[in-house]
Amino acid sequence: MIKYIQAVVYDSWSWLWLLIHTNDLAYAVAVTATILLVFSLFSRIFFKSKKISPQLPPGPRSFPLVGNLLSLDPDLHTYFASLGRTYGPIVTLWLGHKVGIVINSPVIAREVLKDHDTTFANRDVPAAGIEATYGGKDIVWTPYGPKWRMLRRVCVSEMLSKTTLDSVYDLRRKEIRQTIGYFYSRKGLPVDVGEQMFLTIMNVITNMMWGGTVKGEDRAGLGTEFRLVVNEMTQLLGTPNVSDFYPGLARFDLQGVRRKMKVLAKKFDDIFETMIKKRQEMDGQEGSKDFLQFLLKLKDTQDAKEPLSMTHLKSLLMDMVVGGTDTTSNSVEFALAEMMNKPQIIQKLQEELDSVVGKDNVVEESHLPKLTYLYAVMKEVLRLHPVLPLMVPHCPSETCVVGGYTIPKGSRVFVNVWSIHRDPSIWENPLEFIPERFLDGPWDYSGKDFKYFPFGSGRRICAGIAMAEKMFLFSLASLLHSFDWKLPEGQELDSSEKFGIVLKKTVPLVLIPTPRLSNPELYQ
Repeated sequence: MIKYIQAVVYDSWSWLWLLIHTNDLAYAVAVTATILLVFSLFSRIFFKSKKISPQLPPGPRSFPLVGNLLSLDPDLHTYFASLGRTYGPIVTLWLGHKVGIVINSPVIAREVLKDHDTTFANRDVPAAGIEATYGGKDIVWTPYGPKWRMLRRVCVSEMLSKTTLDSVYDLRRKEIRQTIGYFYSRKGLPVDVGEQMFLTIMNVITNMMWGGTVKGEDRAGLGTEFRLVVNEMTQLLGTPNVSDFYPGLARFDLQGVRRKMKVLAKKFDDIFETMIKKRQEMDGQEGSKDFLQFLLKLKDTQDAKEPLSMTHLKSLLMDMVVGGTDTTSNSVEFALAEMMNKPQIIQKLQEELDSVVGKDNVVEESHLPKLTYLYAVMKEVLRLHPVLPLMVPHCPSETCVVGGYTIPKGSRVFVNVWSIHRDPSIWENPLEFIPERFLDGPWDYSGKDFKYFPFGSGRRICAGIAMAEKMFLFSLASLLHSFDWKLPEGQELDSSEKFGIVLKKTVPLVLIPTPRLSNPELYQ
């Protein structure tokens, strides 16, 4: 019966597409509604005739065709948290014809990410994600299996290992010092902190990827181009797409999301191809070490069983650019915003910096392990404003039982880490920014404790934790050691959040830097 319905819908949509292109739009709309209604009725009759035991998790009432799509709040993290308070720690939503499962409990999160880790190790890849990452061949979207394990090994054990990151420290340091010099040139004037940190992190990442390949004005122009493309890509990745909610319509790309993403991905691919060609031409020459040089060498020496292809190499570069920019820069911006509301935290952190670094020196990464209060500030920022509030959604490879309910194969599973991190039954004064809670507690972000896991957990835990930690701590320490910060006169601080793929401040943070070090040479 299902095959018959699918055939009818396929033929009907092919006919409908013809109608649309013959400009009979009004008729096409009427036919569309009829086809979808008939399909919805058939689907409901069929699925209701199959009793699911145990039942799906509870959830709000859904409607024909659209499910719960029309009732979704744009701020999904807060909306999902409210559903948890109403229906319990695990909730079902119908996203068009896609089953959505929302988890707001550390107990249920443990079942998904630890007890059933292998079952939930895959992703429900959106159409935009497929187009952005060479058909979903990056570490984020690749299905769990030998290829994913190879990519994970390249990232964690080799490309982002402590040894490799230490080898490109000079590249990171150079960019941070240039940013400090920029803020010094703007002393006494308002600056958009988030924008500058985005450009800094972008330059750091591109410098680490091919720092010895591009120089001078070419490099500055490349950073500007990357910023524009990344902003457009993240916007598309966060756009609700009919193709994801109604798989039968994906081939039509009704909103043009895949088409737009293809254009943006091509821009990145052209840049990657240019950089790869330049790096290959430099083979054997003296120059700075960078990730591209490392990956090309690794590609030529890989085990033939699961080789690192050129497509895989470029997809890893794509992950570095898109996944490592907004994430870190937004966290630094949130940290400064929260501390502006509590100047005693800034004072305590600056006292620690003066004690460890000194006021006649500049911050180096070697100082970071001694800055215990700085670490506590970072952990508290990641608790209150987790980078990915809903993580990257998981997708079970088979139907299983979680929390006493059935989770269907192929459903989209959202783990609301934002809600768990603000649970008053776990955290005292959960909405308050209190770094001291992390000074003596057992909390870390290894993913073993499901009351606090800002980088995820299990097999799919973030591969870039080490780099994210270094870049956040180095950036924030340098900003607070070098400057005092204040709001422009007459402006009030707004710490509200804007939901997206990554959590952002609703209102950009604009502050005025005042140098606090007496020697101007420390700002060069």
